[in-house]
Amino acid sequence: MKHVLILAAVFCLSACAWGPGMHMDEDGFRERYAGKADAGVDGAYEIVNIDASLLRNQQEARRQARPEPRVDPLARVAMDYDYRVAAHDVLSVIVWDHPELTIPAGEFRPAEATGHPVAADGTMFYPHVGIIPVAGKTLREVRELLTQRLASVIEKPQLDVRVAGFRGQKVQVTGEVMAPGTLPITDVPMRVQDAIAQAKGFSVEADLRTVTLSRGGNTFTLDLQALYEQGDVSQNWLLQDGDIVNVMDRSRNKVFVLGEVRRPSSRVMVKGRMTLAEAIGDTEGFDPLTSNPGRVYVIRGSFERPSIFKLDASSPDALLLATQFQLQPRDVVFVSAHDLTSWNRIIQQIQPTVQLLWQAVDIGDRTIIINNP
Repeated sequence: MKHVLILAAVFCLSACAWGPGMHMDEDGFRERYAGKADAGVDGAYEIVNIDASLLRNQQEARRQARPEPRVDPLARVAMDYDYRVAAHDVLSVIVWDHPELTIPAGEFRPAEATGHPVAADGTMFYPHVGIIPVAGKTLREVRELLTQRLASVIEKPQLDVRVAGFRGQKVQVTGEVMAPGTLPITDVPMRVQDAIAQAKGFSVEADLRTVTLSRGGNTFTLDLQALYEQGDVSQNWLLQDGDIVNVMDRSRNKVFVLGEVRRPSSRVMVKGRMTLAEAIGDTEGFDPLTSNPGRVYVIRGSFERPSIFKLDASSPDALLLATQFQLQPRDVVFVSAHDLTSWNRIIQQIQPTVQLLWQAVDIGDRTIIINNP
């Protein structure tokens, strides 16, 4: 009976896949996705070794896949930008040599309080002129209109028109900025970066690569990190009334480091960048007692179309490859356990059962001896 139990225990120990914890079954992976229509495309359904050739190919692919500069639909407007009056704006009209028309409510009141508000229908009232349409007109056009109307009352009128209060056109800045809120569009062109600066800049959780601009039912994604680091001004769009600028958070830019490392955890990528070596280093490296550095995997994509990359880091110089391998958001880095680790864990699992059975057999043998002196 003892021999049977020992043989059963050895048989169990010979199957490391029966041990507790996760195991990377490469043959099972290949069988699961064998025969897929797009197998082998972009590394899908394959386990690709991380070597110098792979790094060169990926670097070339990133260079070729660099997106073309975006075209700002308001680029031409920005070249000849001229503010147009909107409903609810407040205009200030200065008529030279006629203070009764310029400051009829007193010279010590703010211009916005003594100005002429534009009604919701886009019209404005002015003495000796009456109600005139001003919405949609530039300040020069409003000045010319007032000059023409006042000519019948004042000889050769000279006047100037300014906006005392910008209230009609607004944009909203939301998300990961220090001071989200609503900003007025003024006579100075406002671009995306200008709006973020007026919102006191990005917060620590901001994802500079994912800034969305909502306009007219459409949403556009802008990469302001490319603007700051590469000078890509095509990402800095001119804003118009009703735009919503939203700065996304970086919580989606995570990689997950699991398996036999000292501190398995998820790590947030810094500015959307992280190498395999950085991910392992941030988790305090391989566990020296349980890990198998020769089997480090990077699992990417979805369950329906995964890609797996394998690094043999059993030699320290192979970590130079890890410093060049760029991870992507939602990648899973998995460090396999050593075969001896699996063996020891199986022993720990079955040891109580074996001891129990051994004691039972020992008690049975003693009973036989007592009954058969």
